[in-house]
Amino acid sequence: MQDVHVIYGQALSVRLRADQLTGRLAKQFDPVYLISGDEPLQLNESADALRRAAVRNGFSERILFEVQAGFQWGDLAGEANSLSLFADKRLIDLRLKSSAIGVEGSKALADYCAAPPPDTLLLITAPKLEHKQLGTKWVKAIETVGVLVQIWPITADRLTPWLEQRMRSKGLTPEAGVVPMLAERVEGNLLAAVQEIEKLLLLQGPGVVSVQALTQAVADSARFDVYNLVDKALQGDAARCVRILAGLRAEGVAEPIVLWALARELRSLSAMAREVRQGMPIESAMAKAGIWDKRKSIVQGALRRLRQSQIQELIRQCRDADIQIKGVAPGNPWDIFERIVLGLGGVGFRLCA
Repeated sequence: MQDVHVIYGQALSVRLRADQLTGRLAKQFDPVYLISGDEPLQLNESADALRRAAVRNGFSERILFEVQAGFQWGDLAGEANSLSLFADKRLIDLRLKSSAIGVEGSKALADYCAAPPPDTLLLITAPKLEHKQLGTKWVKAIETVGVLVQIWPITADRLTPWLEQRMRSKGLTPEAGVVPMLAERVEGNLLAAVQEIEKLLLLQGPGVVSVQALTQAVADSARFDVYNLVDKALQGDAARCVRILAGLRAEGVAEPIVLWALARELRSLSAMAREVRQGMPIESAMAKAGIWDKRKSIVQGALRRLRQSQIQELIRQCRDADIQIKGVAPGNPWDIFERIVLGLGGVGFRLCA
C-alpha cells in the first residue's frame, strides 16, 4: 500500500514506490511530485510515466529547469507567477543534480508549495534523499501538497519477479527456467536486463521464450556480439570493428539489431556529454547513466575524444540507416554502420575537428 501520513485526520503526505506511481496518476494529479533515487532506470521511467500522463491530461507546455552551479532560484518563482502563453496547463520539469540545494533552494521550493499555481504540475527529480534530508523544510513542504516517490534498488529476491513482469509487459512469455537464467546473466543490472529483453524481442518477436531460445541468443552474442562491436568502436579498434560487422552480416543478424545497439550507445553518450558540458564530472555522468565498471574507461575515452556535435552527426546517420532499412531511401545500411563505428572511434572527423 502507499504510505500516507495522517495528522488530525487530514492526509498531509504521500510516499510511493516506483511501481505505485502509475496507479496514483490514473486516479488523480497532485500539484508537486518529487521523484528521488540513485537507480537510473526506475527514476527515468517514473519521470517519463508522469510526463506522458501529464500530456494525456492536457498539460501540453513543458518548462525545463536544470539546477546546477549558478542556477537562479528566482526563475522558478517567476515561472510560477507568469501566465502560460501557449497552453492552459503546464508542467515545470525541475532536475536537481544534488539533493543538497542550500538555503535559497529550500526557501524557493517551500514558497512554491505554500501557494502552488493553478493548472501547473511541478516535477522534481533528484538523487537519493538521505534520512536527514527527508526531514528538511523543502521536502516537508513538498509532502504537504504533493507526492514523494522513493526509488529503491531491486533486491536479489525481487529481481526474478521484476524480470518476469518486464518480459510479459513486452509480450514475451518465459518458460520455466528462463527468468532465473536471465537473472544470472544480468547480475542485478537493470539497464542490462532491459537491453537483454529488448534484444530477445528483436530476435524472435512476441511470444513464448524457451530456455533454448535464450541460450541461442546468448550463444549468438558470444560469436559476433553487437555489444562487442560497440565496445571495440569506443576503443577505436577500426580493423576489429570492420571484421565484427562483416561477421554479423554473414551470420544474418537483423539490421535493426545492429542499429539499435549503435543508436542506444550514441544516445547514452549524447546525454552524458551534455551533463559533462554543463559541469557534471565524467564519473558522475557515467554513474547516472548506469555504465558498468568494466566499461567506464572506454566510455570515458569516447567522451573525452568526441564533441557533442560529432555525436549528434552519428545519431543523424543512425536515422539515415533506419530509413534505408525501412526501404524508404536507397542505399545499404551496412555501409552506414561502418561509418558510424569508425566515427565512434574518432576516425572520419579529422576534417571537421
